[in-house]
Amino acid sequence: MILEKLPHELSICKVNGPEDVDLSAEFYFVGKTDEEYSLVCPTKDVPAAALCREDGWRSFRIQGVLDLSLIGILSRILTVLAEEHIGIFAVSTFNTDYILVRAECFERAAEVLEAAGYRVR
Repeated sequence: MILEKLPHELSICKVNGPEDVDLSAEFYFVGKTDEEYSLVCPTKDVPAAALCREDGWRSFRIQGVLDLSLIGILSRILTVLAEEHIGIFAVSTFNTDYILVRAECFERAAEVLEAAGYRVR
């Protein structure tokens, strides 16, 4: 399985609502529940009105489109990282999964994943 390193430095934010999100931005992920709106976006694109934010994240994207019936793909990756005490923030889309790790752990995470048999590029 191939994991692609994405170039963005990312932030995880809580925002008031969709009006705070620049929908024309190249890369972002919005999650809404009955309690909050969350936004993952490049740090340079964090809305001024963000209620709170965590900067300093980088991400890997699982390459290719994953069939929704596949089981355990994300779990196996997260287990490899957890065993090395590397915390994550995961985002899933219809096509694939994104694994965010703190920027200071990013290269170590890549090495650990490669040692576990993943191709990281």
